[in-house]
Amino acid sequence: MWAVDEPAGAVSLREITAANQDAVTALAVTPTQSEYVAGVADSLVEAAETPDAKPWYRAVYAGDEPVGFVMLSDGITVDNPAYLGPYFLWRLLVDARQQGHGYGAAAVRLLADQVRAEGAAELLVSYVPGEGDPEGFYRRLGFEPTGDLDPSGEVIMRLTLPPA
Repeated sequence: MWAVDEPAGAVSLREITAANQDAVTALAVTPTQSEYVAGVADSLVEAAETPDAKPWYRAVYAGDEPVGFVMLSDGITVDNPAYLGPYFLWRLLVDARQQGHGYGAAAVRLLADQVRAEGAAELLVSYVPGEGDPEGFYRRLGFEPTGDLDPSGEVIMRLTLPPA
């Protein structure tokens, strides 16, 4: 389990188990955000259907309460133009009732620390441009546009990771 202390309390990334799966899959973003990010249940199906994308996913916890979900392509080794990587923040979801407390930023920092420890030099993310998109959020965390688009037209951003 990866953890970091935030002003709002300890944030950690925990495995999804039979004991917490219902609570985690019940997490949802706002209706507007749902146009940009798939829900947890759909993400788990997508992960199961694309094992060569090396999906690694966890529930985001604030203390003992699940508040979000992250999914990462964790060291892609296959050459597939549909996949970004080798380290790609594939999904980030913070429940609508829990937004604005720093949980998403803490989760991204935990993921960045994790992939840095694995020897990664960068973490990629993409987003659908439009009103309410997450570009500003990612820029505040240090991501910068690469100037490229993924195959579906999403803007690709990069967080450069200094050596561990």
